[in-house]
Amino acid sequence: MTNAASPMIGLMAGSLALTAANSSAQAACPIQLAVYGEAQSGAEIDFTPAGSSATITNNFRMILDNNVVLDGIVMWTEGSAARPHGSLMYKCPTGDVTGEELAACTVWEGVIYSADEKGGVALLPAEGADAPKSLIFPDLGPSLEMSAAYGPAGFSKVPWDIFVLKGCQE
Repeated sequence: MTNAASPMIGLMAGSLALTAANSSAQAACPIQLAVYGEAQSGAEIDFTPAGSSATITNNFRMILDNNVVLDGIVMWTEGSAARPHGSLMYKCPTGDVTGEELAACTVWEGVIYSADEKGGVALLPAEGADAPKSLIFPDLGPSLEMSAAYGPAGFSKVPWDIFVLKGCQE
């Protein structure tokens, strides 16, 4: 019986090792290189390193249909209730921009949440942390639908609030 079970045990051990290798490869992706997707609209989020900014903790872009790209940043609020405050902007002017100009080109603002595979909800981590399984952008769809980026000259497929980790950039 031991001889007959040995190949099965070896096969199970190899399978477990492969599963462990795959999950550690997924867990090893830092948030600043993560790629997320939204199934309903096909929208995608690509994170990029924030660089040496003192206030911006995460940089990303959201790619919608018709090649519409929204620029995203995250800045953590201060105090005992600190939160990752995200902003998505469309066609903002560059250079020395006023608060009024930024407000005019901002199409979504809010706290960005993350969720793990067990359904536990947390806040979006800053750079250097492992990429969470999912991201939640509360009320994203309604905000984008009311923006200048939506419509005949922009995107037509409105994403839902939840984006799932698709991979890691090299």
